[in-house]
Amino acid sequence: MNKGGEVLRLEGIRRTFKQGGEKIEVLRGVDLTVARGEIVALLGPSGSGKSTLLQIAGLLEQPSDGRILIAGQDCSRMGDRERTLTRRLRVGFVYQYHHLLPEFSALENAAMPLRVRGESKAEAHGTARQLLSHLGLSHRLSHRPARLSGGEQQRVAIARALIGRPSLLLADEPTGNLDEKTADVVFGELTDLVRNFGVGALIATHNTDLAERMDRIVVLHEGVLLAA
Repeated sequence: MNKGGEVLRLEGIRRTFKQGGEKIEVLRGVDLTVARGEIVALLGPSGSGKSTLLQIAGLLEQPSDGRILIAGQDCSRMGDRERTLTRRLRVGFVYQYHHLLPEFSALENAAMPLRVRGESKAEAHGTARQLLSHLGLSHRLSHRPARLSGGEQQRVAIARALIGRPSLLLADEPTGNLDEKTADVVFGELTDLVRNFGVGALIATHNTDLAERMDRIVVLHEGVLLAA
């Protein structure tokens, strides 16, 4: 599904590491675009560089070479402050492990990005309450992560990633820590929200069944991105 308008463009992305006296090329000239409303599956074996590519796309890591454009904005030469602000406003992240703050409730965790942006507690919590209720968690709002199931924790993480209506969602094995049935349900909820919000999504996964449910599949092989 392509609803028009690029939310991510990667041009000639290279990432090289030095290990001892050896130079290791993890990414070798990766080109990729993701459109608004499009969900792209990123496949590749462990160690192929999928997580590195996501980190670079999300401005968490600098490439050795290449350009990164998010929602039409060239981020390649941004300083740390600009990169942080762009991430905060434009990018949502979901990881295999939810990384929720254990001392905060589900509602507080989901609302955190809006609070960081400066929204009032009442406004942020109101938005978070609606989103968590949409994900079936209206009865779990006051529960801390330790009292939530794995699927519930990941739903809170999804709400946190999307609450600020980012242009781009980056997900690294978002259902990899869940059983098959729960993974199927949570993935469906994630993709429904992505489509409803008009977000462009790049989702790394080993699960080929889930990948087949996305709009397009790309494969990272020996540092080069290939169409499936």
